Amino acid sequence: MEDYYCPVKLTADIIGGKWKPLILFYLEGGTRRFGELRKMIPTMTKKMLTQHLRELERDGIIHREVYAVVPPKVEYSLTKHGESLKPILKLMSAWGTRHRARYGVPTGRLRAQRTPLTPKLVRAETTLPA
Repeated sequence: MEDYYCPVKLTADIIGGKWKPLILFYLEGGTRRFGELRKMIPTMTKKMLTQHLRELERDGIIHREVYAVVPPKVEYSLTKHGESLKPILKLMSAWGTRHRARYGVPTGRLRAQRTPLTPKLVRAETTLPA
């Protein structure tokens, strides 16, 4: 097991990466089913979503509730420990909103994303300076 002398590194290892902050952002709004999360993050593969949900559950950030019904029903929600991340997620969201307003959408690659504020898929194409 790696020793963590820097709390920022520990935090980044647990909730960082390309997908975990998005998963946590959408779970901040309440309990979600697997299919809902897939629709909210359409560019994420089923395999990656499953892997990250398992890691977040293992780390005590989210709770997985399995219902004994057919077809299977599984719901995900933030644990009490996960709820403690809400202020961080709100700050990240506010920072991203300010950054987008000031500098626009990052360039360098095609980005596709769906957010609660933009229900339709939005594509921002890369434009290189002349």
